[in-house]
Amino acid sequence: MSVSGQSLEEAPKWAIYAEGLFKRFGVCQALNGLSLHVPEGAFYALLGPNGAGKSTSLALLNGVLRPDAGSICVLGMDALKHPLEVKRCLGTVPEELALFERLTSRQQLLFSARMFGLCGPQAQSRTEELLEVLELSQKANDLVASLSKGMRRRLAIASALIHSPRLVLLDEPFEGVDIMASEIIRSLLMKLSEQGVSILMTTHVLEIAEKMASHVGILVEGRMAMEGPVALLKAQHRAESLETLFFQAAPKPRTASLALSFFGAKKEGHAG
Repeated sequence: MSVSGQSLEEAPKWAIYAEGLFKRFGVCQALNGLSLHVPEGAFYALLGPNGAGKSTSLALLNGVLRPDAGSICVLGMDALKHPLEVKRCLGTVPEELALFERLTSRQQLLFSARMFGLCGPQAQSRTEELLEVLELSQKANDLVASLSKGMRRRLAIASALIHSPRLVLLDEPFEGVDIMASEIIRSLLMKLSEQGVSILMTTHVLEIAEKMASHVGILVEGRMAMEGPVALLKAQHRAESLETLFFQAAPKPRTASLALSFFGAKKEGHAG
């Protein structure tokens, strides 16, 4: 997964090509030499334990944060030199949704459309299309503040897609949503992937990543422990599932084994 000898601007086949990313917050080293490579058109699941650096990685990719060191190429552009150009091509959905609660759902999308340079009939048409696709048409005139968490997440995704971005970044898009909302979001993302849109998604739900992702990256302590096409990684590591692959890359928690030891000791003590 390397393009040795190529400069950042010579890597158009990569939706994302990041090398040697470091980011520190006070005494906390969030990223520690992270490299991340997302091929164009891939559905890439970024996995890792809590605190591994997933959200920080997305914040660097979308320009909210700058790395202390390292390079980032997004859609063939140096993201550190051309941040505004990169942002125009991105759709981003953070875990903490950035919506205006005193706007209606329709107004939220029209505002997002204007922010990305859409206006008039084009903005109106795209807004109505996304309201329908994400099954929010009946809530179009409701205030964002009145929407359920699942509806808000769908609206945030609609806002991120309003300008038909070539690359979509989603931080835990299935967090706190019910099964119906999950299916709506899953179906939309799979359709976008089939249309060639590059997608990078963080998730803690391995079953979702198993069903959706073509590529996977597993972060451990701010470094990339494993990365590549899911099918290839499974074959290389003789893993039957993404869960097996995950625990080969990331240390398995000791909680389960400690609990078994504890209950085993109690059982022996009771028998005695």
